[in-house]
Amino acid sequence: MTCGHCVASVTEELKEVAGVLEVRVEDLVKGGDTDVLVDSDGPLDLDAARAAVEEAGYTASV
Repeated sequence: MTCGHCVASVTEELKEVAGVLEVRVEDLVKGGDTDVLVDSDGPLDLDAARAAVEEAGYTASV
């Protein structure tokens, strides 16, 4: 992710995943890896989170 619009897109998609309470983006670096932290009310469905990030147009690694 490289900008605020990118952050908003990923955040919006992740907030639709069941159980997600909060999404925080850290270390936004142009052209580099960006850390996204997700707080949830239980175990996070990693496949659903990965699919949400991909829906926003990015690749996720967990």
